[in-house]
Amino acid sequence: MDNCILKTENISKQYRLGLVGTGTISHDLNRWWHKVRGKEDPYLKVGDINDRASKGSSNYVWALKDINFEVEKGEVLGIIGKNGAGKSTLLKILSKVTGPSTGIIKVNGRIASLLEVGTGFHPEMTGRENIYLNGAILGMTKKEISEKINEIIVFSGCEKFIDTPVKRYSSGMKVRLAFAVAAHLEPDILVIDEVLAVGDAEFQKKAIGKMQDISKEGGRTVLFVSHNMTAVKNLCTRAIVLDKGVITYKGTADDAVDFYLNAQREKANELLLNRTDRGGSGEVRFTQVELLNDKGNSVNELISGAYAKFRLNLVFNTPIPPEDLIFGLVIYDTNEVKIADFYSDEMGVVFNTIEGYVDLELPQLMLRGGSYSVVVVVQTVKLAVKQLDLVHNVLNFTVFSGDFWNVGKVNRATNVALIEAKYLDS
Repeated sequence: MDNCILKTENISKQYRLGLVGTGTISHDLNRWWHKVRGKEDPYLKVGDINDRASKGSSNYVWALKDINFEVEKGEVLGIIGKNGAGKSTLLKILSKVTGPSTGIIKVNGRIASLLEVGTGFHPEMTGRENIYLNGAILGMTKKEISEKINEIIVFSGCEKFIDTPVKRYSSGMKVRLAFAVAAHLEPDILVIDEVLAVGDAEFQKKAIGKMQDISKEGGRTVLFVSHNMTAVKNLCTRAIVLDKGVITYKGTADDAVDFYLNAQREKANELLLNRTDRGGSGEVRFTQVELLNDKGNSVNELISGAYAKFRLNLVFNTPIPPEDLIFGLVIYDTNEVKIADFYSDEMGVVFNTIEGYVDLELPQLMLRGGSYSVVVVVQTVKLAVKQLDLVHNVLNFTVFSGDFWNVGKVNRATNVALIEAKYLDS
């Protein structure tokens, strides 16, 4: 393909567990003996898949296995997957931080990488000096860096501290400066890992806008790894999904994100059915808990003030009249502090029929920006209150700050519930 700027062919990466390096001296000698005879590395024929949840049978593990994809010039490619899927390993190979065990990478241009906070920075040097150092590492001349340095400093927002050693910078300031250097020194391919999550919301928004500019207007290519699915959808043109070191999906950003979230939900549902850390008699069991948006789609992210519906799917193992049931849903923040709870009996609800699920509808999601988890419970009130099922941490979801009051101002991102109210003049 004429417009192809990066291509990977059967990229794999193998690691030996528990040791620094490739293994014992005998293994290294065996590798050398096979190499001088022109034969394949014998240890590439062994190894477990990259699954952290299971104990392997081999001392070798494949962090990546047979990765194939192409990226066109000016394209923004998202790389998504859960922790340990191999995303960072892939970016390190593409950035030549480490080499692949097998496979070939074809690159038509210069790559700039932003993989970890402060990578390539010298702590004793000032921010200004590190701009020149980092630019030189990226292959730029002093003249080219000098032409861009004022623009870099302004974009980073570190003007006040630019002549201070970076060892005194916060992690967010280091990210700001590192991203500003990488984005303004015009690499052909910009590789960005999750490091932008360290920056504040304002800088993340500015950084995403800059990445859009350099891809659309500058015609440069961006490889973007993030757990923020909204950012992936808004920024990327295409995306690939990694799971256990292999590519499980390639497609548009929207389709890839939907595939990834659906796969995560299916795994969560399977785990929910098999979970033993639950309370209750078991006469009724929750089989799935979903968060639905105003279109009826199952999601993990919503904006503060948006319509929301929690769907509690369940199965009856013993016939119980619906009118004898009480359902409860409790929302906790990341510090396990209760933020809100909803109990059907307190709300005056009596169920007449239950056809496999119960819905809790919230016309406005009264939560500020943050991450939350859900606990669900079902009880019976016949004769005496009896707990039938209780499951903690059954659903995790994210709320993005929004204009809850409809006044053109986004609310603050703190884990505190919002309440319908208004201020009155005296």
